[in-house]
Amino acid sequence: MRTRDEKKIEAIYKKAMQIIVSDGFDGLSMQKLAKAAGISPATIYIYFKDRDDLILKVAVKATEDMINATLKNFKPSMSLEKGLKKQWENRAEFWLENPLEAKFIEMIRHSHIGEGVFTKVKQEFSSVLGEFVHGAIERKELKKLPLEVYWAIAFSPLYTLIKFHNDGRSIGGKKFKWNDTYMKQALTLVLKALQP
Repeated sequence: MRTRDEKKIEAIYKKAMQIIVSDGFDGLSMQKLAKAAGISPATIYIYFKDRDDLILKVAVKATEDMINATLKNFKPSMSLEKGLKKQWENRAEFWLENPLEAKFIEMIRHSHIGEGVFTKVKQEFSSVLGEFVHGAIERKELKKLPLEVYWAIAFSPLYTLIKFHNDGRSIGGKKFKWNDTYMKQALTLVLKALQP
């Protein structure tokens, strides 16, 4: 039995994401991936059954990495203000430092396999964030809202600022570069909107 070569697996993951982000799902072939990763196509089949298995595993790993980054030093018992601030900081750090993964995760989220990926990885994430939200409601720090409304208010401003940064411009083509002041201003307004 051959031992796992973690460097090769990491190269496969990274190159698969790059190809999918630049050429779409249909642009990924095992031959193209092998050439980009500097390995033989047979090597890919040691670790993955087929192209669909590869895409699913790369998507699950990228999503798990994002979830782990989001929950770093976060506790569901935190106050709404501290907990949301920590999540914003963690999410911003991940999305700004990992633009390839960020674009790939967005593609996955809006693809035919998105639901399957998030079903595989969301259990712990949903549990921790659910506990945080319910605790904030019980402490009367947070209005009771439908999940979709809470999510739209709590995180859309953050992701809009990140998108502006990644695009290098905001509304009307104005140049834009991320800074913590923008994040703090937006978070202050979000907290006001969410609090009873």
